Amino acid sequence: MYVSMKDMLLHAHHNNYAVMAINCVNMEQVKAVIESAEEEKSAVIINISPRQMKAHGYGYIMAPLIENLAKRASVPVAFNLDHGANFEDITAAMQYGFSSVMIDSSSYEFEENVRRTQQIASLAHGMGLSCEAELGHVGQAAQADDSNVDLYTNVKQAKEFVERTNCDCLAVAIGTAHGAYPKGMIGTFTASGAKYEFKDGKLNILQEGKIRKMVRNVAQLSFNGPMARKKGQEVMIVTERAVFELCKEGVKLIEIAPGIDLHTQILDMMDFKPIISEELREMDASLFIQNGPFGLQLKEK
Repeated sequence: MYVSMKDMLLHAHHNNYAVMAINCVNMEQVKAVIESAEEEKSAVIINISPRQMKAHGYGYIMAPLIENLAKRASVPVAFNLDHGANFEDITAAMQYGFSSVMIDSSSYEFEENVRRTQQIASLAHGMGLSCEAELGHVGQAAQADDSNVDLYTNVKQAKEFVERTNCDCLAVAIGTAHGAYPKGMIGTFTASGAKYEFKDGKLNILQEGKIRKMVRNVAQLSFNGPMARKKGQEVMIVTERAVFELCKEGVKLIEIAPGIDLHTQILDMMDFKPIISEELREMDASLFIQNGPFGLQLKEK
């Protein structure tokens, strides 16, 4: 089934599931993706960017071939222009037979982004296509854009943006970035239900999360540790109770929060044994003072 992203994502929204969007630069990749989607009985979005079209697969060749494969498929398939910026690239994709197009004007001021998106959304809808837009900016990890709050999407602006542009779906910036994170990753030690308190410069674990994060195997890789080690990439993993660094020998524990027991609250909660630094030190106690000098707060859920 060859469909627009709007129809596909509305069904996903109403039925509480996600749809994978995969960038493909040739028909071999497209065929493999659609066949895999059929095996998994899952809808799928085929993406290709203007840059990828110029370097690899031509849109006017791929669009009719993908449409033909999609019509034979037992699952919904959309073909989307990913991160279109130029008017010429986007309108060309419409003429080639893409089922969806994206207008990425996130680098412009809000009002100009609105104006440009309105124009493309109107053209797309007139041809029975869906229109994706972007607000906020998903930058580059190498430039530390993941920590640049100015690039994040403003929720109130997002609501206004969708209402004014009539776009069908919106790409938002929530603190992720393209590429490998060169310095570190930040998150909680466990997930789903963890509760903490700060008291007298110490961290107290009131309730552990149901999901352990420090495991040996994962279903899907988003960061390749062995590859990072091979490249000599500096990587740190910062959690609320411990700080690790990636070294040649493996994952090394270098800091522990005051009030945390090394064995029961760190080592016993890991599926593998980290290297423990000979210079293991406590994290700065100032981090664990409610409304202290670092301005950290525990939010009630």
